[in-house]
Amino acid sequence: MPFDPLSPHYLRIRDEIARDISAGTPPANEKFPSERDMIERFGCTRVTLRQALQQLEAEGLVYRENRRGWFVSPQRIRYDPTRITGFMDYVSSQGRIPKTECLQARLQPAGAWLAKRMGLDSADEPVFFLQRRRWIDRRPVLLEFNALLASWCPGLLEEDLNTSLTRLLRERFSRVQSRCELEMHIGTVNEEQAQLLQLSVGSTSVYLERLNFGEANQPVEFDQEFWRPDALSIVMETRYPGTAS
Repeated sequence: MPFDPLSPHYLRIRDEIARDISAGTPPANEKFPSERDMIERFGCTRVTLRQALQQLEAEGLVYRENRRGWFVSPQRIRYDPTRITGFMDYVSSQGRIPKTECLQARLQPAGAWLAKRMGLDSADEPVFFLQRRRWIDRRPVLLEFNALLASWCPGLLEEDLNTSLTRLLRERFSRVQSRCELEMHIGTVNEEQAQLLQLSVGSTSVYLERLNFGEANQPVEFDQEFWRPDALSIVMETRYPGTAS
């Protein structure tokens, strides 16, 4: 982008940092100099520098870690939420390093809200509740909440949950979902979610909500995903009527 002396100072700073990133300085996932050093480099105020960095953050070129500073964003992961492919598998297939961290796992009654959402007969239906954090390379990118019918996968809490749940259900319980109902929208993160994803409270997230159905077309799992918006590109394949499969 050509230099425009009439553009706001923060946009000129944004353009210069973007050129540095395109040239590989610093490389993906590497830390920028401190804000103090960048303020001296650009001859600006902290407010102006933050405007430039926040613009780059909105574009997915940089990301911020609380109390650590600013980093160059790596390439986004391509994610098709309609496919039954586990996080560990589709991240690995794109040459990246996935990690799953189980934060909570417990058995308890579904409760009125979840029973209604899943179409269960009783709010007392036993359900496994899981809270897991997913990482790509060295960055947390996804906070996931799963609720699974205990009768569908008994003994789940005895397994290693720091791995692919899709693969675990298939290999240990011979369970495969048949279809899902999917909802997606832009949301924000609360204080707990922000801390776990190294974001600021109120930051934007990509929210996915999925109701999975089992082999007999019965609801078996409810899933909520809170993604860092700079971590993924949602890509879905569709086929039009009359075209070859």
